[in-house]
Amino acid sequence: MKIIVTEKITEDGIKYLKDSGFEVDVKLGLPREELLNIIEDYDGIIVRSATKVNAELIERAKKLKVAGRAGNGVDNIDVATCTKKGIIVVNTPEGNTMAVAELTLGLSLCIFRNIAQAYLGGKRNDFRRSQWVGSELNGKTAGIVGFGRIGSIVASRFKSCGMKVVAYDPYVTDERYRKLGVEKCETLEELLRQSDLISVHMPKTPETYGMIGEKELKMCKKGVRIVNVARGGLVNEKALYDALCSGQVAAAAIDVLDPEPNYEKKPEEQTYTNPLLTLDNVVAVPHLGASTVEASYNVGTDVAKLVADALNGKMVAAVNMPPIQTEDISSLRPYINLAEMLGGIYYQCEKETVQKIEVIYSGDLVDAETKVISLSVIKGFLEPIVEEKVNYVNAELILQSMGIELVESKRSHLDKYTNLITVKYITKTRDLSVSGTIFAKEELRIVDFFGYKLDFEPTPYVIAIQNVDKPGIIGQIGTTLGASDINIAAMQWSRNRKGDKAVAFISVDGEVGDEVLEQLKKIGGVLKASRLTFPQD
Repeated sequence: MKIIVTEKITEDGIKYLKDSGFEVDVKLGLPREELLNIIEDYDGIIVRSATKVNAELIERAKKLKVAGRAGNGVDNIDVATCTKKGIIVVNTPEGNTMAVAELTLGLSLCIFRNIAQAYLGGKRNDFRRSQWVGSELNGKTAGIVGFGRIGSIVASRFKSCGMKVVAYDPYVTDERYRKLGVEKCETLEELLRQSDLISVHMPKTPETYGMIGEKELKMCKKGVRIVNVARGGLVNEKALYDALCSGQVAAAAIDVLDPEPNYEKKPEEQTYTNPLLTLDNVVAVPHLGASTVEASYNVGTDVAKLVADALNGKMVAAVNMPPIQTEDISSLRPYINLAEMLGGIYYQCEKETVQKIEVIYSGDLVDAETKVISLSVIKGFLEPIVEEKVNYVNAELILQSMGIELVESKRSHLDKYTNLITVKYITKTRDLSVSGTIFAKEELRIVDFFGYKLDFEPTPYVIAIQNVDKPGIIGQIGTTLGASDINIAAMQWSRNRKGDKAVAFISVDGEVGDEVLEQLKKIGGVLKASRLTFPQD
């Protein structure tokens, strides 16, 4: 598979992709028209903030499976269109977290202590230090708008400077505020009215764009200072300019502008203008939030690994998937793997069209975030029957297009197991269900197969047999497999009533051919024989 990298990332990230078997084309500064003409050849694209992965490009990207953004945010990627096309969108929000937090602190110190202005004065032989008398952070109130990963680290840095810290973020639980010792503001207005310093750490969305404008700035203390290292436009630039000129805002430090200039042009080529850059009480830096050696390495290697994993069909924390924290993936992975196996069973054994799938979670899973597990069920269910590549982004859309309903339910009561996933397949004529559980955190077991109780560890090659419950059949099956030089690794039989029907799951060491399967079906009393494959992580 081919990956195009249109903006600079660490060489270690490129090497990782090549070592993983991908063909990688690094084409920096590629003209837009040229990119549009060649994008159809690529399975993956890696960008930073300049390349626009918009609807126009996506429509031409016939093979594209994943778009990776080396950094936080995906403003330059049309996530909705990617989702419709089944393209996974990944970014690296944690790779530059510390870099952005530290820049926030640095810029805050700059505008409280006039560091940038004093530096420029010194360069001009102006050492009149009385011009640059500043204020201390100690004892002031810092208001953090957006209390996610970066905002939380910024809060700890401000607290270490002796500041009182308040924060506004309607999506963060009260427990997180308590844990970090930060006072929660119920409204943005509450934060604005008491803060000496306002630091913005929100994503750029239609709801947050311009969230601090003329009205909000008038609510602030006179002489407030503002730092924005998040996204240009979160603070309305016209309103900020006016407030800086009037003295309502004493100073501002900005790492981001609206719109952004071209960061690659030389000064003599630059045509960008912005009134904020003309003010002496503004410290502006050219989007340096992620510009550290460590952050560049982190986001470059992280995005390479995410893109590689996504192209290899592995579960990744994608932007256009149900929310899942990176640290949660490892704990959920056994359930994700089990769910995909349970989803993959049906069409390996049955032919009747499914109208509805119900995924039932019991025991420990009642309080878990299970949406991504349900997507794994769908992925396993669809892969044997659809032509297109199924992933965690497009699985539900494909299911809906087939007219199949997906239902999730949870039951807290469970007698025998600590956790249980049951997948019920509902057709016109009957309901069939399979169940599985996880033992000791990572041991997968199938414990119910279409109503037959089992305790079976799924392996890559399995033969499922349904037979009349009578003596001699097990021996004949073993003899048939042995004569075909197929070694049995494990076998488990189950019946509901003596003399009725039984099922068997037989693990074997290799693939079973059509000829062997036909021989098994000819054994007297064997009603059905199917090959099952269970993908191994």
